[in-house]
Amino acid sequence: MSAKRYKTNPFLSDMVVPVKTRSVKISRLGKDDNVLVNQNTGEISGTHLTTVKRVDGEQFVKLFTANIGLTFDLTSAGIKTFTVLIWCVQHKAITRDELDLDSYALEDFLDAHKSNAAIKVSIATFKRGLSELESASIIAKTIRAGRYYINPNFVFNGDRIAFTTLIERTKSVGEENGEDSE
Repeated sequence: MSAKRYKTNPFLSDMVVPVKTRSVKISRLGKDDNVLVNQNTGEISGTHLTTVKRVDGEQFVKLFTANIGLTFDLTSAGIKTFTVLIWCVQHKAITRDELDLDSYALEDFLDAHKSNAAIKVSIATFKRGLSELESASIIAKTIRAGRYYINPNFVFNGDRIAFTTLIERTKSVGEENGEDSE
């Protein structure tokens, strides 16, 4: 079988590359509505990689929780407590933006997951995690002890979310002065 040959560069247009259970879309920033603008120079440039991965509900919660943990530098306590928070939103929410996160909520979560020996959260870990989630502005205390408002920008009952990480190379002093770095 011979390799496919092209008359024009196939990488100059948007690409969708299938990778196992997901597809990766690669496009240039600055094309159409896909724009990243340097606020100081007005420069529009870069490459945008979008990965679409279809997962079941359990995998969604795990990936969502892991990405929130990375985004907000949550410790293990924060990630475990965020997992409890997501479960409570799905099963115990009082209103759309309010729920109880106390020892009873933790007990209900642990009872629901008792068949999974890997899930362990002590009350001390849970309380440390609540403090982290408050610091990250994911939850806020209501006037009632143990009850919290949830930030709907981070916690919702939706079925898709996009996490974007911008990686930008810093320029050396020589490059900033217009000198060649080689």
